[in-house]
Amino acid sequence: MKIIDLHVHSNHSDGTLRPSELVELAYEMGLSAFALTDHDTVSGVEEAVKTAKRLEEAKPYPMLVIPGIEVSAVYKGREIHILGLNVDDRNRRFLEILEGYKKERNDRNDRMAELLAAHGFDISKEKLEEAFPGAVLTRAHFARFLKDHNEVESVSEAFDKYIGVGCPCYLPKKEITPEEAISSILLAGGHPVLAHPPQYKLKRTELEALVRELVSYGLEGIEAIYSTYSEKEERGMRDLAKKFHLYITGGSDFHGSNKPLIQMGTGLGGLRVPFELLEKIL
Repeated sequence: MKIIDLHVHSNHSDGTLRPSELVELAYEMGLSAFALTDHDTVSGVEEAVKTAKRLEEAKPYPMLVIPGIEVSAVYKGREIHILGLNVDDRNRRFLEILEGYKKERNDRNDRMAELLAAHGFDISKEKLEEAFPGAVLTRAHFARFLKDHNEVESVSEAFDKYIGVGCPCYLPKKEITPEEAISSILLAGGHPVLAHPPQYKLKRTELEALVRELVSYGLEGIEAIYSTYSEKEERGMRDLAKKFHLYITGGSDFHGSNKPLIQMGTGLGGLRVPFELLEKIL
């Protein structure tokens, strides 16, 4: 069976491997395709696609790189994530929208760095950019920086005490609505998919209401296969997709060493996403 992974992050957001390294790893894992779905950016897609083309002749089979993105949105005060699969990473209007997201994120990062410095940490926006060149900085980068510089004992401590929701150095992001997230993906010719719904801790009726609303905006799929799902959760996501006539997708949500237990293509070990799911979408 040909295996794929439709949810993968590089160091262009909060993963730790370069896009080119992800292509190499995908070959090692025996994948036929993977989607690069960095947070709010498609800046790593070109490198991944070029690497796959360069390696194609030397490998026993071609590697298909799917240009993707993961857009954060806010639904009734709760953050949700929308995957965009097979987006046009050169669509001018789409890139302008992402540039707006980037500016908002940069402004927030500036203020968070100032808050952390005011709490006695040796940190600045410039030091973060030097430590993670070219990355779209997220709170994960702040936490990793603090740990790497022995300011905290662990990444989880940074979140639990300082930069998690409700903590003294946390700042909320500018809210992007689900409709805006889905519209931007559709604008770029992509396929919008609701990522890892069980993580939102919604009651079944609430989750169905969310999906129904997202469908009205153009949602096309649900991530029904995922690294941390129980059998019951996967069955529930498949049923939800069937009820609303949506595509089923699946992915590991691989982040490299930032999520060391999750491997590309296999998740926690038992993940298997068949190529046929991608064929239906494309």
